[in-house]
Amino acid sequence: QVQLVESGGGLVQAGGSLRLSCVASGIIFRFYGMGWYRQAPGKQRELVAAVSSGTSTNYADSVKGRFTISRDNAKNTVLLQMNSLKPEDTAVYYCNAAYHNSDLWGQGTQVTVSS
Repeated sequence: QVQLVESGGGLVQAGGSLRLSCVASGIIFRFYGMGWYRQAPGKQRELVAAVSSGTSTNYADSVKGRFTISRDNAKNTVLLQMNSLKPEDTAVYYCNAAYHNSDLWGQGTQVTVSS
């Protein structure tokens, strides 16, 4: 069964940290570019961070220097380490896997940052 399962969201105070995890199954993980997106209430879904099938990464300007994306191909896992969290980081965070015509999404995990 092809699926992406996220975990690690929660409630944290501003300045705190969270680590999101996404485990993929049913795909050849190492072929896929992986990304984390987020969607806040009333806003469009936006790219937060992405890592290619190699090791190239890119980040939204709003999270550069605070968030780090990494992947472990042996564990079919992509992580998002989020530090120095701000209230504006509050959103549902989604894991994405992309390869040619295949575009997969997880169910999302809520991150809430209190001021």
